[in-house]
Amino acid sequence: MNRKQLIKKYIEYFKSKDHKEIPNSSLLPENDPTVLFTTAGMHPLVPFLLGQKHPQGKRLCNVQRCIRTGDIEEVGDTTHHTFFEMTGNWSLGDYWKKQAIGFSFEFAIKILNLPKEKLAVTVFGGDKREPNIPKDKEAAKIWEELGIPTNKIIFLKGGVYESKENWWGPAGRTGPCGPCTEMFYWRPKNIPVPKKFDPENENWVEIWNDVLMEYHKDEKGNYNLAKQQNIDNGRGLERISATINNLEDNYLTDIWQPIIKEIEKLSGKTYKGNEKPMRIIADHIKAATMIIADGAVPGNTEQGYVVRRLIRRALRYLRTLEVDLLQIDATIILAKKVLTIYPDYEHLQNQKQTIFQELKSEEDKFQRTLDKGLREFQKMVDKDNKITSVEAFLLYQSYGFPIEMIEELAKEKKVPIDKKGFQKQLEKHQELSRTASAGKFKSGLADDSKATTRLHTSTHLLLAALRTVLKDENIIQRGSNITPERLRFDFSFSRKLEKEEIQKVEELVNAQIQSGCEVTREEMSPEQAKKQGATATFNAKYGEIVSVYTIKDCSKEICTGPHVKNTCELGRFKIKKEESSSSGVRRIKATLN
Repeated sequence: MNRKQLIKKYIEYFKSKDHKEIPNSSLLPENDPTVLFTTAGMHPLVPFLLGQKHPQGKRLCNVQRCIRTGDIEEVGDTTHHTFFEMTGNWSLGDYWKKQAIGFSFEFAIKILNLPKEKLAVTVFGGDKREPNIPKDKEAAKIWEELGIPTNKIIFLKGGVYESKENWWGPAGRTGPCGPCTEMFYWRPKNIPVPKKFDPENENWVEIWNDVLMEYHKDEKGNYNLAKQQNIDNGRGLERISATINNLEDNYLTDIWQPIIKEIEKLSGKTYKGNEKPMRIIADHIKAATMIIADGAVPGNTEQGYVVRRLIRRALRYLRTLEVDLLQIDATIILAKKVLTIYPDYEHLQNQKQTIFQELKSEEDKFQRTLDKGLREFQKMVDKDNKITSVEAFLLYQSYGFPIEMIEELAKEKKVPIDKKGFQKQLEKHQELSRTASAGKFKSGLADDSKATTRLHTSTHLLLAALRTVLKDENIIQRGSNITPERLRFDFSFSRKLEKEEIQKVEELVNAQIQSGCEVTREEMSPEQAKKQGATATFNAKYGEIVSVYTIKDCSKEICTGPHVKNTCELGRFKIKKEESSSSGVRRIKATLN
């Protein structure tokens, strides 16, 4: 079964269960208060999981493109990806555990024809520190009733704080959260299924995650039963595709093979024996292609930094495969293969020239950095005829040299290299990176605190003020990131703002706040919203019905919240900084006092 067929079966199944299909949103969240990338299918559903009514009802499904950077160091094995598609289904206060788990099981057994004897599940095992949150015996019982034997059901005791085994959220400081139950599949073809399930055995691959949003964490840190209990079920399309096609390696599916085969052609090497570098190259070029198509370009900060890191890491591994980067535009050649895998993504075709241009530009910049690194390497050798761990890590971190390349250069010069010391330096760096990524790229629900809600609402006033002061109705939002302390707002504009312009924008926003305007919400079709002058990205795909938020005589936007009821709740708006984000995009950082 190929990607297209799998998606069709998935959507048709959940539509038969009265779910409405919702659009596949951009990887760069619009009007989103928390993250740089869309990291899960539930990401665009934040306000509705918090209780707001969804225009298309209480049962929803879709296939959502996602980016996750927290596991970037894991890419290279058979199952991890930076870009992936997530199939999801949601109940917004409608059905609960029995039906949710039942849907997951039925789809796996009857639609995908997975053998029941190869399935096992984990459920939440409780936490002694939270006596009001017991082990999820209810979910375990449901699995038993469906025919999963008790020796294939494991209670994980990670709790709600540290490892969070089978516990989800909240993603922010507050918000919905709850236990998970995950389905695993025994992937090996030639090894008998063990009688007892051991989730630590890597042959058991997680293919399903049912999040049971049963609780709500408040600002005091207390976990209370949620007023609206939600189901958030997700599963990676790549893993399912490998599973149903009886493959032990995701990269052998049609979702990856066109890129892998092209890497083989460019390098003159086979995938077998070169799996790790080829997987990394395929993954990173695909992810970079997808992010650029949605509007981000290589840079030194935020989303741009991620794109740059992905491209350069792919180029480093292309060099280890001895691909002559001076003779061919390897990244463009591979990006063209990405486009063939996703013909249903029209925006990829529409943005292909931009994609190719940005990849080529970054590839050229990398070559210049590489030349500097080679000169630095020679200086190290000339100095004391060896490469220390510190020097090796400098080449890795500052010049993009993978350790395999450093070893190769050292071998050519017949000088020793402190590889063990380098590995220690690398592990320390990776731990710091993971800690930072956990905060900066955290997935999921918005922090639904009053501070975050106020700051999000102020972005509507900010966009309107920018359009007025700069006399440009074509200015659009290009991204946002909001914490309870500050907002960061990216918008399309080609030059630096003058001090007087910044002051006028600030004054106009505060005037709207002081006027005490009511913030109202309406539901209508995207076409109606456009006719009424609502701000949005109208080349994006929307559902049949959207939410439109209006601030009288100021702003009208398609948005999914969260918002205050009246602008008088916002306080005083202060712009702290205005700077460049990327080519043609400016960035404002601001606070509310």
